Parts: sequence; C-alpha cells; structure tokens
Amino acid sequence: MHMYRIGEAAALLGVSADTLRRWVDSGRLAAERDEQGRRMVPGPALAAFAREVARGAERENPGSSARNRFAGIVTEVILGDVSAQVEIQAGPFRVVSMISRESAEELKLEPGVPAVAVIKSTNVVVERP
Repeated sequence: MHMYRIGEAAALLGVSADTLRRWVDSGRLAAERDEQGRRMVPGPALAAFAREVARGAERENPGSSARNRFAGIVTEVILGDVSAQVEIQAGPFRVVSMISRESAEELKLEPGVPAVAVIKSTNVVVERP
C-alpha cells in the first residue's frame, strides 16, 4: 500500500500542509505514524477522501487555460477484457482515461497510487467567464 507524507498528500489535493494536518487532527482524514513518528496518509484513504472532496466542491471556471499535465492520485480503475478506465483526481480536477488493460497492469495502477495524466489534443477550448 502506498503511503503519503503530509506534504505530498496536501500537494495532491491542492491544499497547504497545515490544512491537511487540521483534517487529520479533526479525524476527517485518516493517518498513521511511521517508524520515525511522522504522520503518513494511506493511499486508499487519500483516494477516497479526494473523491469525497471533489464531489462536494463547487465547479469553478478559473478563467485561464489549463496545462496539459495533471499530477494526481488514482481514485478508480475499472479493468475490462481489453481496456481499462482510469480515474485520476488532480487537485480539483477529475481526469478519466481509457487505456489498454495491459498498460494499466504494467503501470500497476490502483486506487491510491500517484499518477500523471498527460493530455495531447489538437482541439483545446479556452474560455473566459
């Protein structure tokens, strides 16, 4: 099981380490202590929390074009016979991709592991509010 340091988990959720510590201290997010006494967040707990936060957050249009690389955490993998649907929560952004099952297995994708969604498109819509 992948474990995240407080700072890493905060970065994946797009919040400060202090905010994440408050969530842990209040019991909103589970954490464990490692051998050195540092608080670590289990990957599956972070993935579930990221989904909960994303579902509750209001969608905002920031008024700028997004970048094409979204670092985040895998929140769901659905394996089919040939393909796999992979969901990544990258801060407030949910990215869903269809890839080959072979690629998903080779990358060892499962809820809680870090991943980067790289998007290449010839058509990108840029909007302003």
